[in-house]
Amino acid sequence: MARGRGLSASQGLTWNGWGPAKPDQEAHVPEGTGGTPPRTLAEALRTQGDGSLVALLRARPDLLSPVPSDLSQLATRAGTRASVVRALERLDRFTLQTAEALAVATEPAPYDTLRALLTGDEGDPEIEAVLPRAVETLRDRALIWGADDRLRLVRTARELLAPSPTHPSPTGLGPTVAEATAGMSPGRLQEILTAAGLPSTHDPVSAVAALTGLFTDRTRMAALLDTAPVEALSVLDRLVWGPPYGEVTSSPTPPVQWLRDRGLLLPATTRTVVLPREAALHLRAGRAHRTPEPVAPTVAPRASDASTGARPQVVDNTAAGQAYTALATIEELAKDWNEGGPNVLRAGGLSVRDLKRTATALDVTEPVAAFWVELAYTAGLLAADGETDERYAPTPAYDDWQELPAPERWARLATAWLTATRTAGLVGGQDSKGRTLAALGPDLDRGAAPEVRRRILDLLATLPEGTAPDPESLLARLRWERPLRGASGTGRHDDLRARLAAWTLNEAEMLGITGRGALASHARALLAPDATDGEPAATADGARTLAELTATGLRAARALAPLLPEPLDHVLLQADLTAVAPGPLLRPLAELLAIAAEVESKGGATVYRFTPGSVRRALDAGQSASDLHDFLRNHSRTPVPQPLAYLIDDVARKHGHLRVGAASAYVRCDDEAVLDEILADKRSQGLRLRRLAPTVLAAHADAVTLLDGLRVMGFAPAAESAEGDVMITRAHAHRTPPRTAPAPVPDGPATPDTTLLSAAVKAIRAGDLAATVVHKPVPEPSGSGSAALASAAAASRNGALPRTTSAETLATVQAAAMTGSAVWIGYVNADGAASQRVIAPVRVEGGYVTGYDHTADEVRTYPLHRITGVAELADDPA
Repeated sequence: MARGRGLSASQGLTWNGWGPAKPDQEAHVPEGTGGTPPRTLAEALRTQGDGSLVALLRARPDLLSPVPSDLSQLATRAGTRASVVRALERLDRFTLQTAEALAVATEPAPYDTLRALLTGDEGDPEIEAVLPRAVETLRDRALIWGADDRLRLVRTARELLAPSPTHPSPTGLGPTVAEATAGMSPGRLQEILTAAGLPSTHDPVSAVAALTGLFTDRTRMAALLDTAPVEALSVLDRLVWGPPYGEVTSSPTPPVQWLRDRGLLLPATTRTVVLPREAALHLRAGRAHRTPEPVAPTVAPRASDASTGARPQVVDNTAAGQAYTALATIEELAKDWNEGGPNVLRAGGLSVRDLKRTATALDVTEPVAAFWVELAYTAGLLAADGETDERYAPTPAYDDWQELPAPERWARLATAWLTATRTAGLVGGQDSKGRTLAALGPDLDRGAAPEVRRRILDLLATLPEGTAPDPESLLARLRWERPLRGASGTGRHDDLRARLAAWTLNEAEMLGITGRGALASHARALLAPDATDGEPAATADGARTLAELTATGLRAARALAPLLPEPLDHVLLQADLTAVAPGPLLRPLAELLAIAAEVESKGGATVYRFTPGSVRRALDAGQSASDLHDFLRNHSRTPVPQPLAYLIDDVARKHGHLRVGAASAYVRCDDEAVLDEILADKRSQGLRLRRLAPTVLAAHADAVTLLDGLRVMGFAPAAESAEGDVMITRAHAHRTPPRTAPAPVPDGPATPDTTLLSAAVKAIRAGDLAATVVHKPVPEPSGSGSAALASAAAASRNGALPRTTSAETLATVQAAAMTGSAVWIGYVNADGAASQRVIAPVRVEGGYVTGYDHTADEVRTYPLHRITGVAELADDPA
């Protein structure tokens, strides 16, 4: 049969893609009794061990908030729409296809029926091999329940995945014959049976069953289609893989009429028809999906790596170079904002202008600058200072970070990036209201970011060392693992996870986690030992504790340390007034060079240039000419060039010869000729100077303006304090108050730890015991008996809290304390919350009963006046 041919107007059927169909309904089934197959999800959960419940709560942590009181409540919560949608989004493509196939099967469906829907008539050994794992995954996550001979989807999952007029099934299948013929006249049903060559029946139910039997019988269905016109088969070709709806004209063509007469197209509305599910499955050779994907796509190596072979050492060296550059960039950023960075916007974040200025200072593009700014903020190294005129500045944690060895500083950045939900790639985009997203601003958190970053690193770790992945194969693998997460619904692969993956690859390269696209050896230490086998992380979101992150960070730092160059204690001075640093410098040497010289070029070797202005800056910072000579002599592997020595001496000779103070400002100098020269210079007119004494000039300008003006004129003045001492000017390091790094915004509830899961399962089991325990019925009152006994009897029959009088309650618990038996009580706490419990009283006195509470699994004391009633148990659970 030809596939994919379009429908022509001459055939009287046009493509529409919609039409009415009744969603599958799941009738309520009463709870079963012991020894019978489970008839509800709650009953199925009761048959499972604690390990299965722990696995369920770990895979679906939203079920724990708050802890369910019993298994019935857990089952109810597991069937809510929000929880089911979240669980479906965590499925891989084949497991999701398995659920979709089960949604179009008649319920309950045997395992063989499900297998036939996925493998088709010809079978598929690959699908048969992995199908049990998919079924167990769905069962472990409480999306299906029942034994293999009676598999059922939870109601909400069936409603989400089964075909409906407004929500077509991902399988492309339509309604069943029974659903499509609902409301059809009995006479029309008989006409269809006659045209299809079937005997007439006496009622619509048997007519629908006969037509369904024909469509599901491979031999008879093939014989019917052999008599179909070729044009009719082309119509079926167009509908068979969905959507199964089409629009018909008021006068359908003979091929369409032939299909309608035999029920192969059934009316959906007055103008639409639908291909019944049973007929579509026959045309598909029994397959529910056109392309089942039982096996995850393989992450292939990049073409260039596949041809040239792996180069682990080159990758490690490249990544180590990028790691060193990352540290230098963060330090350069902090230095640029050292005296107070850009102002904080009223709505939060950096302005576009400030981001551009920062990008220029770092000599990078604006998106890259946004990444470094966000990384420093995420690591807690930058924050807003909280002042009235709020600005960004380094935090005290930055000073502590600077004191760490370089490998540990990098590890802090890498672990912060790996767990951060803030996404720098969104900067410059727009939010849902059309507002531009600013760096360091709100609305940049994406809960899926840590999971995507971690998963990409895990997949890179599966490749041979030194091998980079093919990006398309990597994205295909991510889409297979989470086909519903972040899907755009437009058929394009521009969903959030794909964009996060692209950003992750770029950011990992800039940070030195990868080199030339391949995972570096020191970055492998960031991953948990069990996360490099190609399977998804053990937890839903790959989350790890702070202790685990610290431990992996230290391992990565130790692996990186041999790859980073050792800091040097020397430079190479040259005759052209430059100094060459052949590698990273020790911090004291680097800090003084940054003051005494200008950075001319960066790279493998940094070139510094000494100028009169830079030497004067060093003198202003408190260095003397002899200090500079000694410093350069001690830290240079080459002799100090004579031009550099002359430059230092010449600037030092003039430095401080003039003194500037506040008059508003003044200039004083022992050499009157120098002051005469200043007054005669036309450039001094703007300073409005006048002589107060032979050695003193007064100025209307402030001291800073006066200093700058005299330096422009070629002099080298020094600032003077009120006591007449030379003022040493140092850069003022502005710091914020202590700030904590921004906490990641999780994508849903965090994965609970083993201790919490064990306690939760214990509490649920205990609550379920109290809710389902068998207790003795309260006897019916007779004659003028107590009305309270009647109420207690009714409550006992209805499963509600027992109701007894205070005297009856006291007598029952006293008797239970003497016999050591357990009783069933209703209890209302101080907040008014009612619950039912099973307790074994041991002491009753002073208006309180003390006993072992089977529900809480501990000894508790309850006020008698808060016990609504009591009933004896048929079987003592103790």
